[in-house]
Amino acid sequence: MGHKVRVGLVYGGRSGEHEVSLQTALAVLKAFDYDKYELIPFYITKTGQWRSGPLLQAPPAAVAELQFEGRPEPSDSDGVQLQAQALLPVIQGMSESVLAAKGAPADDRPIDVMFPLLHGTFGEDGTIQGLFEMAGLPYVGAGVLASAVGMDKAAMKTMFAQAGLPQVGYRYFTRFQWNRGREFELAGIEESLGYPCFVKPANLGSSVGVSKARNREELVAAIEEALRYDRKVIVEEFVDAREIEVSVLGNDEPRASVPGEIVSSNEFYDYKAKYIDGKSVMVIPAEIPPETAQAIREMAVRAFLAIDGSGLCRADFFLRRSDGAVFINEVNTMPGFTPFSMYPLMWKETGVSYRELLDTLIRLGIERYEEKQAIDYGGGAAE
Repeated sequence: MGHKVRVGLVYGGRSGEHEVSLQTALAVLKAFDYDKYELIPFYITKTGQWRSGPLLQAPPAAVAELQFEGRPEPSDSDGVQLQAQALLPVIQGMSESVLAAKGAPADDRPIDVMFPLLHGTFGEDGTIQGLFEMAGLPYVGAGVLASAVGMDKAAMKTMFAQAGLPQVGYRYFTRFQWNRGREFELAGIEESLGYPCFVKPANLGSSVGVSKARNREELVAAIEEALRYDRKVIVEEFVDAREIEVSVLGNDEPRASVPGEIVSSNEFYDYKAKYIDGKSVMVIPAEIPPETAQAIREMAVRAFLAIDGSGLCRADFFLRRSDGAVFINEVNTMPGFTPFSMYPLMWKETGVSYRELLDTLIRLGIERYEEKQAIDYGGGAAE
């Protein structure tokens, strides 16, 4: 009988979405087939400290069990140790000696694939993906480029435009530009976008820091709020639209799920509506014409390929009420896997179960790693 696949789950992180990541990790750990996988948890605290847990034989019961608070230093019998001081050898590529399970099965095998369940900054922005790349570790999900672009909405919009994907009007600027030319930026927004408009940090997910501005006073306040979370701000024109989402799965030949719709309990789908009050309604499949659904699915795949995606993403769209026009809003390269998350629910409606989804994601991560092994990174450098 073959070995179980050894998966390292990384969650928590230095991000405003730390708690969201914990909820995602708990849901994923409960869904895995423990007859097929060996799971090793790696928790990153809010200050960036790495804590490792034992080789899991069963899913944890609560989020508190995932944080290893007050837990003594693991002994060899606990499974795996990965502390902050271990990051240097990881970066140097010594993945087998660092990540091999101590005191685990006698074969002392390294981790087969890393599964980052991190949201937001330092998690889905390409940073940890770069760490895995340098360490030579297979991992689930988007690569460095797609992760970075998926996190930076300004860069994302540029790539969407290059791919010919329709978008609502927008402007973006940095904190430096705002401080140097506030009146210039305000006048440009009012002339090209008008009111109302939406203001967002360019590099934060889960609608954190998003505000709606109806006049100049609210616009200034919204920009200042967004600049609390990032040095770059995006302002988008308001469109009276339905919010449609699609899940994408694959590498070079991705496929898209049936679309779903978010009917928000708030004026717009912000962090509170998404994770706290639980009153937003998810309609799956979305009640839209079949031809519109197909067009959105095709556009989701185009968006995935435009950012050089791999593994998974959730693509979000605006469906304008007045004429049915569709606009790509953004893609999320690490969508939530909480029990009330759209990504797995849309796949479930499409015919892919939670466990099948996890199996596929792990397979895709390993396949992409194996494909990269054929690449000559030496580049013919001189001796």
